Amino acid sequence: MTTTDVYDERCEQLFLAGGLAGVRRTATQGLDEAGPHADLYCWLAVAHASEDDDDHDTEAERAFRRGLALDADHLGLLAGYAELCLRSDSFDHPGRAARAGELTRRLEELAPDSAENAQLRAAHRWAGRSYWQDLRMSAAEAAVKRRERETRSDEIAGALKGRGPGEARAAARAAAAARPDDRRAAVLADTLEALSGPGTGWLRWAARHRAEAWAVSFALSALTSLLLRTTGVVHGFGPWGLLWTVPMLLADARLTSVRKEAERLAVARLEARLSGSEEAGSATAPATTAEAGA
Repeated sequence: MTTTDVYDERCEQLFLAGGLAGVRRTATQGLDEAGPHADLYCWLAVAHASEDDDDHDTEAERAFRRGLALDADHLGLLAGYAELCLRSDSFDHPGRAARAGELTRRLEELAPDSAENAQLRAAHRWAGRSYWQDLRMSAAEAAVKRRERETRSDEIAGALKGRGPGEARAAARAAAAARPDDRRAAVLADTLEALSGPGTGWLRWAARHRAEAWAVSFALSALTSLLLRTTGVVHGFGPWGLLWTVPMLLADARLTSVRKEAERLAVARLEARLSGSEEAGSATAPATTAEAGA
């Protein structure tokens, strides 16, 4: 396996784990060590473009163009650059937006049946969506995020069931150690670690009983609004009853923050492990060669 292949594989693993910053660091390190290569420029560009930020988009375009200068027929670079151009504002970046058509035609000519071209076609459909399609997609994304929060709460509740925070944390650490490639187990272990500290009992309770707590919050909100209206304190249904939802909103926000930090730690460990394994391999190779010569 060449040096470029090693960095390419590391970038792929980090990207799948959601470590965009790690992908950029790894791709840049690979370019510095192995020299210019279209695949590494592709990873660097995609990791910038995935941030969906103007500054990152500028860096992504620079990486796409450098990669295409090395390999004008690179399918990943063509598809990624075309997607970036498609989502660019034609007023702020007219030149970038205008290049989408040319890149799309080039990819269609080179590989009409490729996965990259299929993905680009989907991006074209998304770019041409109607208002109602956009609204439905936003609702679907909100539903997915809600299910993800529920799944995370279920995982925490399952880990804490019948156990104290210390015991649950130790069990999660043991499970993560037994499955070093299981990112989900590592994230759960780090989450329980954060929820085992002082002053986090209410968060553990909120995670274990999230559905019930939200149901009670909404019921109290409706009851409070009704009582305030019937007693003449307020006219109509005001926002005061919604104050009952504030504790759960705070709990959800805190749990999300804890989860994101746990995911960041998991990606950092993966990056360190990949970097360490490569360094170990580089150190072992000369020794093995010397032993063979001896």
